[in-house]
Amino acid sequence: MKDRKKIAIFHDFFGSIGGGEKLVLELAHGLKVHGIIVDIITTEVNKKNLERMGTGNTRIINLGNCIQIPILKQIHSSWLFHKADFSKTYDFFILSGNWAVFAARKHRPNIYYVHTPVRMFYDSKKDFYEIAPWYAKLPFLLWVKIHGYYVQKQFKYVNKIIANSKNVHDRIRRYHRRDSIIINPPIKKYSFMRYGDYWLAVTRLYPHKRIDLLFDVFRALPKEKLIIVGGYMKGDHSQKYMKSIIGNKPDNVEIIGEVDEKRLAKLYGECKAFITLSKYEDFGMTVLEANSAGKPVVATDEGGHKETVMNKRTGILVKAEKTDIIKAIKSMSKDPALYKNNCVDNAEKYSTKIFIKKISELILE
Repeated sequence: MKDRKKIAIFHDFFGSIGGGEKLVLELAHGLKVHGIIVDIITTEVNKKNLERMGTGNTRIINLGNCIQIPILKQIHSSWLFHKADFSKTYDFFILSGNWAVFAARKHRPNIYYVHTPVRMFYDSKKDFYEIAPWYAKLPFLLWVKIHGYYVQKQFKYVNKIIANSKNVHDRIRRYHRRDSIIINPPIKKYSFMRYGDYWLAVTRLYPHKRIDLLFDVFRALPKEKLIIVGGYMKGDHSQKYMKSIIGNKPDNVEIIGEVDEKRLAKLYGECKAFITLSKYEDFGMTVLEANSAGKPVVATDEGGHKETVMNKRTGILVKAEKTDIIKAIKSMSKDPALYKNNCVDNAEKYSTKIFIKKISELILE
């Protein structure tokens, strides 16, 4: 890494805590160990969430706050990355997220770490169209067509693409007609404490996370308890989605929003087991975080879950159907400890050391 002294990481937003934000901070910390100066350039910085995540001494450069209206927010963010120019300040650039790719034209050499192609433009378009109010449906379709075209155009400025999973690798090939290198993200490790009396879900509150299905499942299991950790960013379509389903939340489900690392560690460490019903999950970092705390997982048999969940060993893969999910929850609740050793072993494969080594080798190329 001697020939690369300063690296900038462009990432969409730092408004809410998610897998992408955790990965970017982990990447910055890891590269600094090699004596590299690493800064993060982003939009929508939420200082409280940054404090929760523990940024250490990483410098965060905020390009500005975006218009807090769905569609306009995403366009505004894209524009901020497009007009930014740090080409003479840094030696190398890493892009992360959906809209940061608009920085690629001015910032080369670069690599683009793709968590997923923009799902609203492709496999989740129907989901977001259905929750949009009638007056927003046409603007949504126009945005998908026009903005989708410009996102596609940015890929010609990307030197090398990294996919976080085989699932995302296949999407990139399908939607962007580009090849990519698969490098799984590292995960935050947590410790086992005990098997408590509640199930845990750590997820953004988006339509493709199937929060409404979680509600239906636990309404049918009144003796079980579910705690949901997570939120959504202001100015996106999920506000409408949550407003439409929140009145239907059963009493045995609690949504506690975003929490700091200390509380999250306690929730992972003391839950009974973990559940995620995400639709074609990109990779599934939270699945592995739960495993690291010795907790088994009930997950939908789709997308990245097929790569991270060892069926019947670290969890149970299910169809996205109420009866199948209920059956798996009842089975796992009897003795979650049966899965413990396999869960911990599975999580050990996703270390920061391996991740940073692979990224460093790519930068050197």
